Formats: sequence, C-alpha cells, structure tokens
Amino acid sequence: MAKLSSINKNNRRIILSDKYFNKRAKLKKIIMNKKLPLEERFKAQQKLSKLPRNSAKIRVMNRCQITGRPHGVYRKLKISRIALRQLGLEG
Repeated sequence: MAKLSSINKNNRRIILSDKYFNKRAKLKKIIMNKKLPLEERFKAQQKLSKLPRNSAKIRVMNRCQITGRPHGVYRKLKISRIALRQLGLEG
C-alpha cells in the first residue's frame, strides 16, 4: 500500500487538472497561434504561468485504484499488475 499522503496529493492534482483544463487549453491555443501579435501571446504565456503548477495534466501520475502503487499500472484497467494478478487468482 502506498503512502496516503502520496495518494491524496495525486487526487488533488487530478481535481485541479480537471478544474483548469479548459482555461489552460484556451491559453495554449493563443500561445501557439503564430498569426497573433507577439505581445498578446506573451500575455497569454504569463497568465498560463500564473496558474497552479499542479493544474497541468502532465503532473498527474497513473496510480493503482486498489493499492495506490505508482508503477506497473495498466491504463485501461487503472490497476497495477500485482493487483490484477491477485484478483485473477481470487477468481
């Protein structure tokens, strides 16, 4: 079993990333648009950097829903290889 603090931290990251997903997407779209003036893109970049770091989707870690294990997790099932084997052995 993983530390509860690590599991809770990851859950907070998931909530934040869902909350700021649309806002981050809009700002990134403005930043990547080369047709817009440089000043406008720079302001969008500054707004993006003001958002919480943990609101980025990349900071969310795939963890097992049963044990909280961070490695060896099947994305489709959202459980680790060890938990999958345990469930298979139990039937």
